[in-house]
Amino acid sequence: MNMSQGAVHIPPGLEYLSMINQLLIHQKSEYLEGQHIYYAREESDWFTRNYCGPTRPFHLRIFDSHKHEVIHLYRPLAGDNYNYSCSVQRIEVTLPPGHLVGTVEQDWSFHSQGFSVKNANGEFVLRIQGPCSGVSGWGDVNFDIISVDGSAKLGSITKQWSGFAREAFTDADDFRINFPMDLDVQIKAVVLGACFLIDMMYFER
Repeated sequence: MNMSQGAVHIPPGLEYLSMINQLLIHQKSEYLEGQHIYYAREESDWFTRNYCGPTRPFHLRIFDSHKHEVIHLYRPLAGDNYNYSCSVQRIEVTLPPGHLVGTVEQDWSFHSQGFSVKNANGEFVLRIQGPCSGVSGWGDVNFDIISVDGSAKLGSITKQWSGFAREAFTDADDFRINFPMDLDVQIKAVVLGACFLIDMMYFER
């Protein structure tokens, strides 16, 4: 399956994604300033944030520098990572005004953290594979982006270690996403959604 963009129309606001092979994501903290290409805002209520914690459902809106919403992420309520009787974790990625471009779904396993990336038609286009030994609290943590058949590594989502003090006392996580330059820009948006799902599942406190 060809996932490169070719002559496919690039949705408004995603032009920047078509020109890059790496994204850096910094969770907002009061002392952090600088130029931002996109910024994200979560929409969830007080009850779900406080009683559901990292398993909470949410809408997350991603805006460009002109404050136009360009990507919308929706995560429905699901059970925690260890309760296989509950539905698996997933996130839906849409472009305004509600055009589905893909989903990320957890591949439930005792031994590893894996996800399937699907396009708008529900077809598998990528897989994301986390560390087999579990997510460590020390050092960078890599989730590899691989081809559907597992034959090629295409990129990665990396939770970057930011030092003991920041890791222990704040939720200001940093991530780096690497993907092929010619990856379909809409699938790049779905991979961005996968990063937020991974953050919520494994690193949110």
